[in-house]
Order: sequence, then structure tokens, then C-alpha cells
Amino acid sequence: MKPSRGDSTRGSHELLFGLALFVLALVPRAWVTHAYAGEPVWDGHYYEFGARRIAAGLGYSDDVMVGGVPVWHPWCHYPVGYSAFLGFFYWVFGTKLSVANAVNVTVGAFLPVTTWLLGTTCLSRGRARFAGVVAALHPGLVLYSALTMSEPLASTLTFLAFFLAARRSRRPIVGLVAGALVLGLSVLVRPTALLCAPFLLFAGARAISKEKRSGFVGATRALVFGMAAVGFVTLLPVLPWTARNCRVMDGCALVSTNAGWNLAIGAFPRATGRFETLRSADGCREVTGQVQQDRCWLAYGIAHIKNDPRRFLSLVPKKLGYTFDHESFQVEYLHEARPAAWPDEKRARGREIVSNVHRVLLVCAAFGAIAFAPRKRIQVALVAFLAMATYVAMSAKEPTFWPFAVVAFVLPFVPFPGRPRLPPGLAMAAGLLGTTALAHTLFFGEDRYHVVASPAIVLLACAAFRRPARRALARAA
Repeated sequence: MKPSRGDSTRGSHELLFGLALFVLALVPRAWVTHAYAGEPVWDGHYYEFGARRIAAGLGYSDDVMVGGVPVWHPWCHYPVGYSAFLGFFYWVFGTKLSVANAVNVTVGAFLPVTTWLLGTTCLSRGRARFAGVVAALHPGLVLYSALTMSEPLASTLTFLAFFLAARRSRRPIVGLVAGALVLGLSVLVRPTALLCAPFLLFAGARAISKEKRSGFVGATRALVFGMAAVGFVTLLPVLPWTARNCRVMDGCALVSTNAGWNLAIGAFPRATGRFETLRSADGCREVTGQVQQDRCWLAYGIAHIKNDPRRFLSLVPKKLGYTFDHESFQVEYLHEARPAAWPDEKRARGREIVSNVHRVLLVCAAFGAIAFAPRKRIQVALVAFLAMATYVAMSAKEPTFWPFAVVAFVLPFVPFPGRPRLPPGLAMAAGLLGTTALAHTLFFGEDRYHVVASPAIVLLACAAFRRPARRALARAA
């Protein structure tokens, strides 16, 4: 069946909008990068150094001095994906910071496009476009493009995977497989993206629902098979890297060796809920390799959780608070790279702007599963409750907004009367936000970690006050 003339025209309009959105996102990111980007600092230093080594044909590694002679030393403490991605462009265009800046700006400009694309699968045309524009002009995301950090690439790949799985197609299994493969690439950039794999199954919900005709057993069988298949396909791009680790490291590691390290930071006696430096005095003094070190810190963290689970659980609100209550990493990173460009007054103003935008969007995201239904009591009650919670969060001594992230993730999956429908794309966006929160209840919190879920927050915010699902309306009638 040939596409109609109207479909072709609409497709052309969508393409033009996508190009315009890319340019809209590109311009402020290019300006900010030109004005403020400097030498990579903090984790960005290691990502960029790893990219240089890869571009030079030395792999993901450094050199260690043994008897006064430099010896090749393989890495896998940090995930390899971002360094490998940047290393490819270094190999093609040269190892210059201008190349890294151009790559980061381009990836940052493509992220709003993927936000819009996923929005087209789960929101109205206008809402999807508005979500793309908000992501394009989001001050935190704009500033982040001047950083040599992995979050924009991880978010872009994850949203692209969601779009491929969720978009309507005559052969949905092809989209699901493509989405799982792209998500696997995202796992190489951010290993916790693997937690998003089950949410891809929302794209196959129709096929699974058909199995309900065979009863509960048939539906369960289809669900289990689907989870196993999606998990396997997601791991396919990862397994070659895992094999490399098994071959050159002191043990096998799926992607990286910082999970045990992060768990220990979130559980050891000096844990505060945010990053604290581990010292040899804390434990794990006698280790010879990165894998052994990670396993040692993992056992160390688990031991402290078992010894005092109440204290570990008491840190969860603090971890979520450090992750979601504010947004300042971009400003502090740029200040560290170029102190003269960020005097104290400008830093404070910059932190305030990006934090306030993030908070407004996070509050709006909590309304993402609430319909515009003034005659439905449950809807009115939820609106009133969230409005009161917003007032409390804003008026507290220390602004407390992390509960809105929990609500924004949980509420879409609660089957309360009169709620809007939950399309697969929106379920996946909520899943990204929820898995981000889950990971940092186990590890530790810092505001940079919510950046990967910022487009999901935007999408959920733009989903607020949709119409109730038709079935709910029919029952009400």
C-alpha cells in the first residue's frame, strides 16, 4: 500500500521540524561551549584521557611505571562507551579539545530531537513538539554540552532506543530488537541503563496481551520469554567488551569496575549520602587489580549494609535529595575549568537558574499521570495533594523535591480511576527516571546523576493534564 499524499506532506513537515529543533538546540549549546568550555576536569579528565589513548591505538588504558619503565596497563574502572565514542572522532579529526567540544555540542543538540521523537509515540503532536523545544532550551542541558561528560550521550542513546521500540510499525519486533541493540550501546556508556531493558517490553504489550486468551499461564510465559529475549539482545553489544575484560584484566567485568566502589561509598561508616573519597584505611588495602579492588569494595559495602541496615536505609532520603533537589554540577564544573569566567555572584546566579528550572519541571512531571478531569474526585484530590506538597517543598528550610521524582515514576503505573492512558513511550521515560532513582538509593547521590533523566522529566511534565483514558470515561458514563 503506497503512502498517501497527505502522509508524505506530514512526513516532510515533521522532518523540517526535526531539523529546526536540532538547529534551535545547537545554537545556544555552541555559544555556551565557545564562551565557557575549558580543560576537562574531574571525571571528564579521565573520559578525555581514555579517548586520547583509544585514538592513539593503545586501547582503554594508561601506562604504569615498573622499574622505571612504562608498562601498558588496561582500564575498565570507568565505562568505556563515552571515551570510545569520543576516541573515534579524535582518531578521524585529531586529538584536539575543539573536536571534543564539537562532538559534545552535536550530541547535546540531538538529545532534544530524540526527546521529541519519543514524544511523538506517546503524546499529541503539539505536546511532543513542546517537549522537544523545552529540552532544546533547558538551561541545565544547554550548559552540560560544554562539559566533557557522558550523560548527554547516555541519555540520547537511551531515548533513541525507546523511540525505536515504541514507534508504530508493521513489524514491531524489528523495532523492539533495534531498540534493545541501541540500549546495549547505552549500557557501555552508563551500565545502569541495563535496568531500563524490562521497560522496552511495554512496546510489546499488545503481543503479550493477546496471550491472555490462553490464560494467566500463557501471558506469564510470553512475558518471561520477552524479558529474556530483550535482555539477551541488549547484552549483545556489551559481550565483546566483557570478553576483552576477561582477557586483559585481572578478572571478568561486564562493563566497568566502579559498582562496588559506588556501593561502598553509599554504605561505609563515613557515608553521608553523597560522594566521599574511599581511602586505603577504610579497607581493601591489599589489591592488585581493578576487578579485585571492585569486588573487595563490593563485599565491604554489603558487609556494612548487613551490619547496620537501618543506617543504610536512613541515608536513602539524603541520597535522593542530593540527586534531585537541585542542579549545580554544570556551573561548578565550568568554574573548575575556567575560574575567572565564573565569579562567585555569577556562579550563585547560575546555580539558582538551573536549579529552579529543574525543580519546576520535576514538580510538573509528578502531574504527568494526572488527567484533566475536574469531575473526578480522585483527580481533584491528587491535584490538591501535589499542590500542597509543592508548597511544603518550596517553603522548607532546605528545598526538598526528590519526592516528586518518586511520584513521577510510580504514579503512571498505579491503576487509579480516571487516569490518562500509559503509552509505551511514556512508560519507558518513567522507567528511566525510576531506575535512576533506584540506582542512587543503593550508591550515593549527586545532582549530575539526574541529568541523564532530565529529558524524561521534560516528557512527563509535558504529559500533565491529558484527557482520561477512554475506558475510564466509558465507565464513568
